[in-house]
Amino acid sequence: MIRAFLAVELSQELGSEVAVVQQKLKQKVESEKKGEIRISWVQPAKMHLTIKFLGDMDEQVIDPLLGAIEQAVGSQPSVSVPLERLGAFPSPHSPRVLWIGPSENWEQGEEGKRVIEIHGEIEQVCESLGLLREAKPFSPHLTLARIKTGERHIGVALAMSGVLDQPLSVGSLAVESVVLVKSDLKPTGSVYTRLWEARLRDF
Repeated sequence: MIRAFLAVELSQELGSEVAVVQQKLKQKVESEKKGEIRISWVQPAKMHLTIKFLGDMDEQVIDPLLGAIEQAVGSQPSVSVPLERLGAFPSPHSPRVLWIGPSENWEQGEEGKRVIEIHGEIEQVCESLGLLREAKPFSPHLTLARIKTGERHIGVALAMSGVLDQPLSVGSLAVESVVLVKSDLKPTGSVYTRLWEARLRDF
């Protein structure tokens, strides 16, 4: 058994741009009340757009999954996801996750619908191979931080800084391929190993 997920990787250039935004966000939300908040910031090198978290899966599924995903996304044209706002799940007032992603207008537009369609086809493929379907609706975003304790304090800091209301111009995440990544949990954090890549159509 392996622990794995499907994702879209960031280019090195985009990763550097997102890291700058993350650092500025960190300065704004980490107040002097260090003991009351605990935040786990995602390492820029490990940032990715999670398409589907698979959890523990049988290694015998790795190759059949590649073939099925290639068939599902191979005819889909690539699409770019603009990273133009910061957000928080489940709410800005009591956040558990801080993220960067597209605007609501983009998500409701044609490009946003195409990303949802690609995700839907991948879900169908995974389900056909005995992998559970995700219950929550898909929202394309990159996780910047996970708040362990002190959600209310972070919510106040976000509100006072107004950082979630400021538009960004970071660039776009090119959805050109989907990768299967193995995640090994170590005391120092997760270690990611890319197992395969399935490319979308180039035009």
